[in-house]
Amino acid sequence: MTTKYTDVNEFPQELRNSFKQNLTKPLNYRKKQLEQLYNLIDENEDEICDALYKDLHKNKIESLLGEIDMIRQECLDSINQLDEWTSPEYVKVSLAHKLNRCHIRKDPVGTVLIIGAWNYPITLVLCPLVGAIAAGCTAIIKPSELPMNSATLLCKLFPKYLDQRSYRCINGGSKEMTELLTYKFNHIFFTGSGVVGKIIMSAACKHLTPVTLELGGKSPAILDDNINITVTAKRLIWSKSFNAGQTCVAPDYVLCTKKIQEALLLEFPKVIENQFGKDVQKSSDYARIINQRHFDRLTNLLDQTKGNVVIGGKTDRDNLFIDPTIVTNVPKDDKLMEDEIFGPILPIVVVESIDEAIEYINEKDTPLSLYPFSNNNDTIKQMPNLPFGGTGASGIGAYHGREDHVTRIATIIST
Repeated sequence: MTTKYTDVNEFPQELRNSFKQNLTKPLNYRKKQLEQLYNLIDENEDEICDALYKDLHKNKIESLLGEIDMIRQECLDSINQLDEWTSPEYVKVSLAHKLNRCHIRKDPVGTVLIIGAWNYPITLVLCPLVGAIAAGCTAIIKPSELPMNSATLLCKLFPKYLDQRSYRCINGGSKEMTELLTYKFNHIFFTGSGVVGKIIMSAACKHLTPVTLELGGKSPAILDDNINITVTAKRLIWSKSFNAGQTCVAPDYVLCTKKIQEALLLEFPKVIENQFGKDVQKSSDYARIINQRHFDRLTNLLDQTKGNVVIGGKTDRDNLFIDPTIVTNVPKDDKLMEDEIFGPILPIVVVESIDEAIEYINEKDTPLSLYPFSNNNDTIKQMPNLPFGGTGASGIGAYHGREDHVTRIATIIST
């Protein structure tokens, strides 16, 4: 069932009324809805994977790792730890309050608007929803309209599993989002670009609505001269090729010495062939760019770079395909170094030392992730119980685990 545009006007008030009636506050209710969200994912795994394949050519392993399993795990973690998360947090008191017992009480904020992104169309609306449900909020989710198969499926399944008095799914584009942003919400959660993030924040300011913004940025990988080249090459190619590089925490560029650059160029072709075969385009394991607009944006970057395209570079607009592409000797002021690439293009910037790499990173906006490579680190993986978020241009606030959408209220109880 696709939500009609006219329905947008009714939902915010309906959900506010449900919240005022304390429908979502009981812990048993929250746990039941989290179980239902788990069931939505678990019982429709094949259908979800099929929609993700149609939208982004994601293979099933990528869909499980990057979308489905994350949501399942967060549902289970929230159900199992909800009693602990919501219990009062008692604090030490000063001498003046020795006769008092002081604690922090966790209360839900109200009605939450969750606006998802197209690169992970399921997890980027449902993982924040886990936090909203666990906190006792009502919520509206609006999936991105670009992966239309995923958005349509999600809004079709939503009313079959979630209580419609408390949780609604709206399938629409910029018109629907603009309409939603005129209403007063108690929290807005958005994942996407910084440009749209500013629009979201501007709309939220009119109602003094707090926001969580997950935006991205140019996440660097710093490579020391003592790294394991084989392992590093595998991890860089894997993370830069996962979802065709359309991941907000994918390594955006590499900083290393000339020596390491040359060593990587010997390893990268082996890794790519081992992962995708001799012809990447024929591999069933390699995703596609979301649409022709983003394809053109990426190919324009390749046309304008002053660096050297030494590996990959093959493109097919009709198939929305771009090879895993390595660009070497990229100047620090190159077009590839301006904005987040968000595609399977990996520039290498040569530096003389780690200190020079750090200085270059510090001159730019704070990225969402940073990867200083040693012999035991990895890329793009997230721990569900650790807070995840950016700073400045890469975002505001954090989510995952116990911090999602929870207001803490200090309470003094006299004894």
